[in-house]
Amino acid sequence: MTEAEDRKPRSDEARYDPEITSEFAVPAGIAVPEGGGESESTSEFTVPQGLVAPQPVSGEPEGSAFSTPRTYSADDAPPAFTPASGFPMVSLVKDAPWQDRMRTMLRMPVTERPAPEPVQKAEEEGGPAVPRVLDLTLRIGELLLAGGEGSEDVEAAMFAVCRSYGLDRCEPNVTFTLLAISYQPSLVDDPVTASRTVRRRGTDYTRLAAVFRLVDDLTDPETHVSLEEAYRRLAEIRRNRHPYPGWALTAASGLLAGAASVLVGGDLLVFVAAAVGAMLGDRLAWLCAGRGLPEFYQFMIAAMPPAAIGVAFSLAHIDVAASAVVTGGLFALLPGRALVASVQDGLTGFYITASARLLEVMYFFVGIVIGVLTVLYFGVKLGGRLNPDVALNTSERPLLQIAASMVLSLTFAVLLQQERSTVLAVTLNGGVAWSVYGAMHYAGGISPVASTAVAAGLVGLFGQLLSRYRFASALPYTTAAIGPLLPGSATYFGLLSMAQNEVDKGLVSLAKAASLAMAIAIGVNLGSEISRLTLRVGSAGKRSAAKRTRGF
Repeated sequence: MTEAEDRKPRSDEARYDPEITSEFAVPAGIAVPEGGGESESTSEFTVPQGLVAPQPVSGEPEGSAFSTPRTYSADDAPPAFTPASGFPMVSLVKDAPWQDRMRTMLRMPVTERPAPEPVQKAEEEGGPAVPRVLDLTLRIGELLLAGGEGSEDVEAAMFAVCRSYGLDRCEPNVTFTLLAISYQPSLVDDPVTASRTVRRRGTDYTRLAAVFRLVDDLTDPETHVSLEEAYRRLAEIRRNRHPYPGWALTAASGLLAGAASVLVGGDLLVFVAAAVGAMLGDRLAWLCAGRGLPEFYQFMIAAMPPAAIGVAFSLAHIDVAASAVVTGGLFALLPGRALVASVQDGLTGFYITASARLLEVMYFFVGIVIGVLTVLYFGVKLGGRLNPDVALNTSERPLLQIAASMVLSLTFAVLLQQERSTVLAVTLNGGVAWSVYGAMHYAGGISPVASTAVAAGLVGLFGQLLSRYRFASALPYTTAAIGPLLPGSATYFGLLSMAQNEVDKGLVSLAKAASLAMAIAIGVNLGSEISRLTLRVGSAGKRSAAKRTRGF
């Protein structure tokens, strides 16, 4: 052994006898009695030897936690009451439209929901397969959510489709980009869950109305729609072409901007300039969309031509209302549809979806702000005289402004791809909205926020009545009608003040625009809720009549 090896410490293996495998082993020579010893106890909670624990006496066999208690009797059931947790009793009206009935049942606990309505008959024995019904439900919900429908109405439609095929223990769940539904056959069977992601969104209210008609037929016990027939109709809805060509949409965008410029005090020259600027912005946005650019950049580029034309008028010292040109161009870009849907989701308890929609609105608005501010900044640097303190002339031509508001609503309906049968109703609704706003604000001297809220409330009320009369969605009757109320002028003057380094005035004007937008959204939702609570529109006879009017 070398000197280095002699200095090396001995390992643990050299300290113990190799035959001993544990330090807790019993040493040699000590006898341990077998059986009954304390060392055989495996736990300190082991019952000692000789002690017999009494067994509980049970009067009923072991069962499920969901079993009915033995003290319960259906004949002597306790009266209905409001639980301590705060869930109120909800009454279900059978003659109400399917949207209200499904919405009411969704708000009920699962154990208190009534039995499903007569289901759709299937050719095969035992009904359709559960996965196929869930897949059809998700595809219908996807079209509704992508078309801009509120989350509560999407859940109601999904629940209605499931119940129409006999799946009563269903729980739909809707977020901004994800649809999910879970079906549990019984309390002891495993649930079946399916989900679907919404990746593309498009504004087509004609397709939305067709989906509502399909759900209406599925929930009607007198109409036989098999699962294969439902799939076929859904495929036709997806393949359906838009009712208006591209050139009509571009022309509608120009007319909308021109009508909005007249609404805020413009003349014929301003009308033409705003229309040209909006059509140029629309074509540039289409070009960007074809290149795959996100919508943020599309809104930013579409906002530049109207602002550039207004700045050009100012630089050329032409005596026109350049502010009206820019304001008219902004009306065609403001995301009123997404704003109303976001506030509606927030008021009905879908906070995640509402937050996502509001974030989408904010991104679109920031894109518009960047586009307009870029043009205004260079216009001010080049010597353009754009005065944010000059108020637009909006109170001297009431008849012309009412006509302009109706044209604005009509063109907005075309941009939303609405059915031709709904365009006249929404045009009249927009004229009523502006008439109420003008009477309250200009003639009555009431604040613009309160006037906007009341006018939007009437829009929501009339839109809900029209939709219930035809058993359709309320969006085609309300979204375009709020177009004249959108805060285009407040948005423009806020951006102009910020471009001229007057940040305080700009923030005040933008805060006013945000207040007007919230007043529009809350007013529309409140009007719809009032119509649901106070008016009973919808019965079996009216339902059949509605089917006859649309060709069934």
